Amino acid sequence: MIRKLTSGQYRLYSRKKDPKSGKRRNLGTFETKEAAQKHEREVQYFKHH
Repeated sequence: MIRKLTSGQYRLYSRKKDPKSGKRRNLGTFETKEAAQKHEREVQYFKHH
């Protein structure tokens, strides 16, 4: 899940909410949306291999 920040950067959040905090976990902040999407694909690949 990618959200645009007020600074113009993009942040990748986990798809599920963290049960402890009730919020989504921050998985990194990126300069471009493409970089965030690339990292999201890498994360999903890693989770399934």
